[in-house]
Parts: sequence; structure tokens; C-alpha cells
Amino acid sequence: MIFNIQRYSTHDGDGIRTLIFFKGCPLRCQWCSNPESQSFAPSILYDQKSCKNFGDCIRATPEAISRSANNGLDIKRSLIRDPDKLKDLCVSKALRVSGESKSVDDLLKEVEKDLPFYRNDGGVTLSGGEPLAQGQELVHLLQALHKRRISTNIETSLHVRWKLIERCIGLVRTFLVDLKHIDPEKFRQYIKGDAALVMENLEKLDYFGAHVVVRIPVIPGFNHSEAEIRAMVDFVSTVKGIREIHFLPYHSFGVEKYRMLGMEYKFNSTKQTEDKELKPYIQYAESQGFKTKIGG
Repeated sequence: MIFNIQRYSTHDGDGIRTLIFFKGCPLRCQWCSNPESQSFAPSILYDQKSCKNFGDCIRATPEAISRSANNGLDIKRSLIRDPDKLKDLCVSKALRVSGESKSVDDLLKEVEKDLPFYRNDGGVTLSGGEPLAQGQELVHLLQALHKRRISTNIETSLHVRWKLIERCIGLVRTFLVDLKHIDPEKFRQYIKGDAALVMENLEKLDYFGAHVVVRIPVIPGFNHSEAEIRAMVDFVSTVKGIREIHFLPYHSFGVEKYRMLGMEYKFNSTKQTEDKELKPYIQYAESQGFKTKIGG
């Protein structure tokens, strides 16, 4: 299941790329900029500012949607059994469904629209959510892209079973690995995951000769300190095949989506990270022999 396809992107790999965003992630990063990507099922977003109160959504799912006291909608998302009833129903686009199933052929049709760009160092990047947590259709897509000689990157947290990663080796040009922290307690508290699993998978991926770029999201209150970033860089330096680290400054671009999803954004008062704040991290990583970059 995917929730977006973004064409003409110059991020997440070389050249002009098509980004395919898969839905579903095993982690729960509190600062996630795509909260609609977390669930493997379709998500319902509602923007009261755009609502015209036509009532079509209430008539379609009266068991789950009703009028609220402030002239908006009261949405009980857990009671929506068939999100397709709401898809493209709202004329004002105040309520929309994020997530749809697309076949490999459907995705290839989208990708092949930009073939001329891919021949000039561009390609496709699979993002999410967590692409590696998808089913066998992910492998079928990678095989089809490989057959067409379309360069493909995967953006991943590596927080999946090794066999889900291993099946993709040889079909992916670059694994863009988001390394969020190496402290097990902080990883568990802020992300609901296992830091050791990510670290072990990163070492295995390097052992099998995959091309890996590590990306460190710099998050105030989570890992934005010289001691923590240095420890992460030191760990990456033990993985001998990795030569490049990108630092991703924290931003709050996704905060509005939390409101539309009825979710709490726990980093609401956190200031965005300025590029200049990353200078000490850049300098340290480069002193350890890494090529560096700010952003994806």
C-alpha cells in the first residue's frame, strides 16, 4: 500500500527521482513528518478549516462520523470498516483517505513516465513508512525496476527482520539508512524500537557489500548533543564499508497532519534545527574520514 508518489524530486539520491512512499512502519518516531505513513491500513485525515458541512461523509459512515459540538466532525476512526466509502467523497477535500493499493504494473506506469530523467543519474527511491516491511510485491517491483535498468534506492530504518533486507540485496543501488540513535533506552522510549536490531542489520548489510549511506536525523531533546552524535559517528566508523553520513535537521513540517489525524504531536514546542547547529557534527564526521552532507 502506498500513500504518495512524488515526481521530479532532487532528494534521496542522485539526479531527478521518482519517490514512492509506502504505507506502514514498525517504528513510532515521535517527530515523524509523515504520521499517515505509520499505519499499514488507510488513514483518515480531516481538516475542519476546509469543511463545508455537506454531510456526505456522515451519510456514508453514520456509525463512525457525526457532527461535533463546534460544527466540525467527530470521527471515530476505529469504527470505519471500509475507508473506500470515503475515498474522493468529500467535495471540499476536508476529509480524505490516505493509502491505496497499487499493483507493480500500476507503479511501473508512473515510473516510466520519467525514463528520460533516469538515464542522467536519476532513478527511483522507495520511501515510507518502511519499504522493507512490505510484502513480496516489494521484491517484484525491485526486480521489475532492475530489469529495466532503473537505478533504485531504498530509504529505511533497517528496523525489520534480516530476511526482509536480504531479499533486496543486489536489486538496490543505495540503502539510505536512517540511524536515529544507538542508545537502547532512548531508542525504546522515543521510537518504540530496538536499537540493537538496527545496528546488527547495518553491520550485516555492509558485510554483504551493499552500498550504504547513513543519515542521522538531528532531533533536539533526543540526540542533539555532541556526545550522542559523536557516539553514533564512532559506531558507523566501525562499519568499514560506509563512507558517507548525511545529517538531517529537525523540522516540524508534519505537525498539521497530526491534528488532521487526531494524533498528538509530542515535539510541538521544539524549535527547528538550523544548519549552523550541525557544523560541529559535520566537522567531527569529516575528521573520521566521512563524506558529509546536510539534508537528504
